[in-house]
Amino acid sequence: MQWVLTAAQMREAEQAAESQHGMPSALLMENAGRALAEVARSVAGPQARFNVVCGPGNNGGDGLVAARFLLEGGARLSVAVVGERGKLTAEAQRNLKALESAAFTAQSLEALPELGPGDVVVDALFGTGLSRAPAGPFAEAIQRIERWRGAGARVVAADVPSGLQSDTGEPFSPCVEADVTVAFGLFKRGQLLEPGASLCGEVRRVDIGLSLAAARSLTGPGVPRLVEEADARGALPARRADSHKGTYGHVLGVAGSRGKSGAAALLARAALRSGAGLVSVATRAEVLEGVMAHAPEIMGIPLEASGPLGLADLEPLLAAAEGKDALVIGPGIPRGPETGQLIGELLARVDADVVLDADALNAVASDLSVLRRAKRQVVLTPHPGEMARLTGLSTKDVQARRMEVARDFAMEHGVTLVLKGTRTLTVSADGDLFINPTGNPGMATGGTGDVLSGICGAFLAQGFPVPDAIWAAVYTHGLAGDLAARRSGKVGLIAGDLLQGLCDVWTRWER
Repeated sequence: MQWVLTAAQMREAEQAAESQHGMPSALLMENAGRALAEVARSVAGPQARFNVVCGPGNNGGDGLVAARFLLEGGARLSVAVVGERGKLTAEAQRNLKALESAAFTAQSLEALPELGPGDVVVDALFGTGLSRAPAGPFAEAIQRIERWRGAGARVVAADVPSGLQSDTGEPFSPCVEADVTVAFGLFKRGQLLEPGASLCGEVRRVDIGLSLAAARSLTGPGVPRLVEEADARGALPARRADSHKGTYGHVLGVAGSRGKSGAAALLARAALRSGAGLVSVATRAEVLEGVMAHAPEIMGIPLEASGPLGLADLEPLLAAAEGKDALVIGPGIPRGPETGQLIGELLARVDADVVLDADALNAVASDLSVLRRAKRQVVLTPHPGEMARLTGLSTKDVQARRMEVARDFAMEHGVTLVLKGTRTLTVSADGDLFINPTGNPGMATGGTGDVLSGICGAFLAQGFPVPDAIWAAVYTHGLAGDLAARRSGKVGLIAGDLLQGLCDVWTRWER
């Protein structure tokens, strides 16, 4: 996994690298500029012109180093330093002199040539420390970069696109939209949170010699981590030759209702495709046959009461949960005034980990104290609208503070929380936060959340520990969607396609 830092944490890491590990800031800048130049070359056309636009801070220093390496490589190069030369940081000033010592002169912004297809702009105006909207010549520089990009040039940003708030992912106005952003040393939050992630384009992390040891003092519950494919693959051990269906657990899904039998079926089939040894679905008797028709491997438990789920279903569900290794409650259930009480009783009495999704989340929103009374681990998988109902916030507020809202809720209520969306977040009850990089817009379609809940249930049933089981499930779910999109495209993607996508994941991982 990769640590994801705030601007302040990044400064601490850089200071620790110098004071504790002998990595001076000048060397870090040299390495950053070299990497920036290499990325710029990698996206350039064969006859490319390069415009490097630098600010007065150390981000500008990175750009000046990149310009020197581009010049040494024979690039057709123009450089502008925006702002007063007297306000350059010491490192930026030193690198400007090094560039000028090669008989190269930085130009004014207005003197830079126009760019088009095949050309490259290196945006080194502002880095992670920006705290207010760019104005004056800096705003003009950003507008010029955007004009060149509109004409077909590629934009490579140094650490973050200029105008982006690196801690929140929120842009000031104006803000550069990059094609590639070069993350120096460690990821920044704004590179991964929307809308910043989209403004960054492709994010390429480069090693600049910032020792991981220098960042170790920053690690812990306060520092999010980006999950990588090797992490998710490693969380799922290869199967033993002497295993049997009992080895891989029994999932019980409490799901489905009239008109929503597909939700229960998607949950069950996803659990089966994710390695659960056995999968049962408890649902209203009149829809059970429809659920089971989706796959002969699904076992059914009829709930004979009628109407919304309520306390009349408690004893049948307790009996159904006997001997099960994980429960998934919520997709497509008929919710009523007693549903929250029912779920509270199940949490307190069932000896299995429980995933709450969809209308189960809405049912417990009015009395969240039931979460603390659970006998085993509880996992909640809300989308932003459901998270808003759980917290009493607006959806806009949830989206504006995704990390903080998710962590606060998980720690307050002692649950593992999955806040779905672009860069889905998984937060443990201890506050450990995991950012998921997989998934695509084609998954914005009905039923994909039911598939995720089934994967979570299957991983829990197989005995994978929380929260590892959940962030691995989230990564797997997104990767299944990415692989499925290669086959169907994003527009044509439906939730059922993720089931084949899961098989593609297991083939890829040799699982």
